[in-house]
Amino acid sequence: MREETATPAAPHRVAVLVMDDVLPLDLGIPAQVFITVPGDPYELTLCGRTAGPVRTAAGFAVTVTAGLEAVGEADTVVVPGYVSHLRELPPDVLAALAGAHDRGRRLVSICTGAFALAAAGVLDGRTATTHWKYAGDLAGRYPGVTVDPRVLYVDEGRVLTSAGVAAGIDLCLHLVRRDLGARTANQVARTLVSAPHRDGGQAQYIERPLPAETPGVTLAATRAWALARLHEPLTVPLLAAHAYMAPRTFARRFVAETGTTPLRWLLAARLDRARELLETTGLTVDHIAERCGLGSPSNLRLHFRRTLGTSPTAYRAAFAPPVAGPEGR
Repeated sequence: MREETATPAAPHRVAVLVMDDVLPLDLGIPAQVFITVPGDPYELTLCGRTAGPVRTAAGFAVTVTAGLEAVGEADTVVVPGYVSHLRELPPDVLAALAGAHDRGRRLVSICTGAFALAAAGVLDGRTATTHWKYAGDLAGRYPGVTVDPRVLYVDEGRVLTSAGVAAGIDLCLHLVRRDLGARTANQVARTLVSAPHRDGGQAQYIERPLPAETPGVTLAATRAWALARLHEPLTVPLLAAHAYMAPRTFARRFVAETGTTPLRWLLAARLDRARELLETTGLTVDHIAERCGLGSPSNLRLHFRRTLGTSPTAYRAAFAPPVAGPEGR
């Protein structure tokens, strides 16, 4: 029997809309993340109102290769932050964003890029976030938007918004995870020397100093220790004992460092491990539930449904590589 050759999927087109006085770090985030994905599944275009040089907030210029037509052709449009976030944007920019949304494209903002999406009407009736310093401005100017200043990013399906710089990395990795699975996203995170997964519901770092009783000490070693033991019953007292802290002190410091609680962090880490095992092994759901510390397959299915809106079986079907038959070996 002749083996059929699969037709390669067309690259997912990402247009990064570069506004005048764009924040350079915000601009660099989607560019770096999407070009780092192995296999080149993304086709990245930097665009502006017209092709040519665009001034950044740092004073230097970047050259974009396309105008607003790239927004209309893209599968995903990313709007990095810019200054001033309260300025009026050109009507053609707003029309391009609104048109992309009407055509069912995915729209993403980093930091103050949310103001552009809001001005285009894309955020009306949705929950969104931005940098905590500007969340009040967003809520006050656009009352039709439910602004959550506490979180790193908000995923509303076709519209996603993030807080400042580091949260933009988290959101772009989240997009890679949605598109290509946990294994690929974690590979990109390792290449970027970034945290492999921070849940969007984690808190932004809002003037929250570390506890003074243990200056200069972090819990990174305890988190690494826990990641190597996700299959074991891990409790806050056990983690605190590893860090040589009282449980209440440990819990308070953990939130200060990570923006989330120890138990929520553990759940996210266990789900991430389950996703990798579903993608890369043929283990049964029962065995995966044991290996990632979620205990039973019913518990694994419950958390998958709550967090990812799907089942482990459906996730495996979507992201695991096809198993070759006799002709494909």
